[in-house]
Amino acid sequence: MLRLSLDALLTVDTIARRGSFSAAAKELYRVPSTISYTVSKLEDDLGVQLFERFGPRVVLTPAGEELLKEGRYLLKAAGDLESRVRRVASGWETEFTVGMDSALAPLGLQDDIRAFYEVADQTRLRIVREALSGTWESLLDRRVDLLVGAAGEGPSGGGYTAEPLGTMSFVFVVAPSHPLARVRHRLGKAELTAHRAVSVADSVRLLQARTVGLLFGQDTLTVPDMQTKYEFQLAGLGFGFLPEAWARADIAAGRLVQKDVEEPKPDETLYMAWRTGEEGAALKWWRERMRTSSPVERMLALNCPVDKATPDTAG
Repeated sequence: MLRLSLDALLTVDTIARRGSFSAAAKELYRVPSTISYTVSKLEDDLGVQLFERFGPRVVLTPAGEELLKEGRYLLKAAGDLESRVRRVASGWETEFTVGMDSALAPLGLQDDIRAFYEVADQTRLRIVREALSGTWESLLDRRVDLLVGAAGEGPSGGGYTAEPLGTMSFVFVVAPSHPLARVRHRLGKAELTAHRAVSVADSVRLLQARTVGLLFGQDTLTVPDMQTKYEFQLAGLGFGFLPEAWARADIAAGRLVQKDVEEPKPDETLYMAWRTGEEGAALKWWRERMRTSSPVERMLALNCPVDKATPDTAG
């Protein structure tokens, strides 16, 4: 049988803060006899003394201090739960998670996030990044509520609604020290197969993993995200396609060399997507905001590395 109640904990907390039963009664809008009865019953149920009485003034015993130390966590959790239940009734989700591809920078949404917090009813916001099909899977697996930059078309089977948000273009680049940097003609499979590619691993867990731009038998260095791929290619550890927005400044500064290839990578459509049939105030707000704020360009631009020293180039 549960001997503790939130009302009893609240009463003990108020007495400890105000220093007397009568002061606690005033704060809680109760008569002093009700306060005394609540404390006496709790002490009887627990078999411990919670307060030392010094006339009208009372102080917690060591047992009372221990009860209140942990009890205040319960009171806070109960208050949070009450607020969250009320927010659900108001139509605002208690937590809302936005997902995107690893080629996009969450900081590009900073203005949108500020605007959201101005109108949201205390909805907690989370931002996550996945790679390739893992982005779509996070939506279907209910790990995110809205995608604001999922690369390529979603998986078959439905269960979601998708709208194009923008496109991401790619360039084939190598470091100036890479052997392919010295090749003057358009690169074909023969040249590419002889060298190592850097590839982003699909973060998918259950769906079919997606492989992009790799040749059969290709020596491949697989990395967890686009940022690592960019850094490894800049270091000369392999070749591959990078978002044009990422590579633009490095190409201009000579830190990367753009090469023509026989099979260029087409532009990638980036989608906004959400689970079909789900509605909520936060979901509605973010959908409308993304339709009007053109987030893709900002999220790509903020992933552009800058202010790096130019390395020595090879002839």
